[in-house]
Amino acid sequence: MARQVKRAFKYRFYPTDEQAEELSRTFGCVRLVYNKALEERARAWYGEQRRISYVQSSAALTQWKKTEELAFLSEVSSVPLQQALRHLQTAFANFFAKRSQYPRFKSRKKSRASAEYTRSAFTWREGQLTLAKMAQPLDVRWSRPLPEGAEPTTVSVSRDAAGRWFVSLLCEDSIIPAPATQAAVGLDAGITSLVTLSTGEKIANPRHERQDRARLARAQRELSRKVKGSANREKARRRVARVHARIADRRRDFLHKLSTRLVRENQTVVIEDLTVRNLLKNGHLARAISDAAWTDLRSMLEYKCAWHGRELVVIDRFFPSSKLCGSCGTVGGKLPLHVREWTCACGVVHDRDVNAARNILAAGLAASACGDGVRPQRESSRTGRSSVKQEPQRATAGIPRL
Repeated sequence: MARQVKRAFKYRFYPTDEQAEELSRTFGCVRLVYNKALEERARAWYGEQRRISYVQSSAALTQWKKTEELAFLSEVSSVPLQQALRHLQTAFANFFAKRSQYPRFKSRKKSRASAEYTRSAFTWREGQLTLAKMAQPLDVRWSRPLPEGAEPTTVSVSRDAAGRWFVSLLCEDSIIPAPATQAAVGLDAGITSLVTLSTGEKIANPRHERQDRARLARAQRELSRKVKGSANREKARRRVARVHARIADRRRDFLHKLSTRLVRENQTVVIEDLTVRNLLKNGHLARAISDAAWTDLRSMLEYKCAWHGRELVVIDRFFPSSKLCGSCGTVGGKLPLHVREWTCACGVVHDRDVNAARNILAAGLAASACGDGVRPQRESSRTGRSSVKQEPQRATAGIPRL
């Protein structure tokens, strides 16, 4: 039975000079409104211990437009400005719920230039998209068709650091789940091998950043020689951004193909709960870990498993998958990273990664079957009692981020 999900379809488009100018002006106004509303909220909280709601921010936006200093806000569509306030409200809701950090100001150079249009601010007719304040439809390159009869509910327009323009359309889509299967797989993330499967297969790490490292270094050297603020420096910055965009595009394409394959072939996928943020503190491996993009792979597995009716089990990060003997169950001693094979006291020779993947699969299946945790019993430093076992995390429905 088909599943109804909200799905984002992203396309590249080429604006005219007038459209580019209008969108650039909109991006600037969105950033200004977001930052000004954030400043007002911070001043009210730290100065008066008072929270400002979205309704109050929206009323303040109306007053800002009436001032001579900010009258230009009325020249762009009001919908992206209101959406910026809604995004700020969501950011504060996540902060107070302890799901994220305190909202930060948007930077002209570092933040992604984007604007979101709801149904009242764009026209979708006969396969053509026209945004508010524009006379002509966008020149979109439809690299893949939208679902038959789909009507976009939200349109997001963005420009990346390389100067490429993208439009993302959020639509209702019917996804037919993959045929049911009894197969299950455990994944052990690595650097030499991006992932090792419990079947014994090792998927090599493409190392996209390393392949383009010389090109990136050359572009960065040229950028460092340019005078700040000059047109030549802007051209050099674009060249650097294009190299980064090439790396990111190739990495994303590879991860999409890998995650789709794993979800279609297996009913249950088991992974580790890695703390990538802490792993990046290792100065020797930070670059390679960033290039591997384990977090992106996990995110793709989560929403694709939800789409196709698969189960994603995430075991605790403290589970000793590498040094646990899969034959006798003995937990070995310290296992440095350079040790790729080790011999257990029972005489079995283990490939470090394959053994870890098989242990991850066994622990995930046990947790899925009986609801037991996979975290080893350890004494708490505070109470002296064994810590409570954690339940496995399950995939939840979601929309991939743009």
